[in-house]
Amino acid sequence: MAGLIFFEITPYLSGVLGAITMYVLLRKPLKKLVKKGWNTELAAVVLLILSIICILLPLAGIVLMLSTKISNVVQNSERVTNAFKTQLENIERYLGFDLTSQIDSSEVSSMVSTKLQSFAGGTFETFLSIFIMYFLLYYMLTNRRKLKESLYEYIPLKNENLKIIGADINTMVRSNALGIPLVAIAQGLVALIGFLIFGIENPVFWFVMVTIGSMIPFVGGLLGIVPAFILTYANGDVFEAWAILLYGILIVGATDNIIRLFVLKKLDNVHPLITVIGVVIGVPLFGFIGLIFGPLLVSLFLVVIKIYKKEYSDTELV
Repeated sequence: MAGLIFFEITPYLSGVLGAITMYVLLRKPLKKLVKKGWNTELAAVVLLILSIICILLPLAGIVLMLSTKISNVVQNSERVTNAFKTQLENIERYLGFDLTSQIDSSEVSSMVSTKLQSFAGGTFETFLSIFIMYFLLYYMLTNRRKLKESLYEYIPLKNENLKIIGADINTMVRSNALGIPLVAIAQGLVALIGFLIFGIENPVFWFVMVTIGSMIPFVGGLLGIVPAFILTYANGDVFEAWAILLYGILIVGATDNIIRLFVLKKLDNVHPLITVIGVVIGVPLFGFIGLIFGPLLVSLFLVVIKIYKKEYSDTELV
């Protein structure tokens, strides 16, 4: 029965996980408002409205902007590929390698169009997941005590072990739900300064791409820097293209480590290996929300091992 329920809810699992994330972040502000004399339901509604204004509307704007740009790229993908192929021919003359003969412009543009259109799809499921998220979140915020009692009643672990899991979830959600976006936005702002200095076209769009890329391990800000370099170079602005590429590698890359160290120290210190492995697992499994719940999954696995050892091992847990 549990398997059937999980299987049917899988397409909308990101909404459930999103509700858990928002609950962890909004629980303390709700407590403060209630202590000041606010009605619980009113405080929950106000926090939900604020979360929509501060989180959902900016995200909707980013998605709308990306979908517009994606449609333009799809329409002009073959032209962009041909321009890139022409620049490669110039590089070949210096290096003596034959690369362009292996590139089929129509095939590359077709592949790019398919990938980008699939990225822009799934609108109905997204809206349904958001509805489920806020529906669950309202009842989680207004029934905090009953929720806690139910968890203690149904989860087959000792209370002390449940507290360990609860603390770990709180740590990981705070670190990833706040830390990763803050680091990404800060890195995007550093990149935006470079885009403005060197006069790169559509600097806000590339700022968004760098911000998104910064959330993905092994990709980073290069998701915005490299395409900006290629398009700028293809337009004939050679100096600006190389300048933004060097700026992205040296300045944006260096500030990423500094900002990440500063922000994550202010929050909760999570081992970077857990974050990297977690995101690699979580994004294919849960979608975008996997940036938060991938590392949480890895961390919970380690916590369950600790609990198992504590329950059944004869040796003391160090």
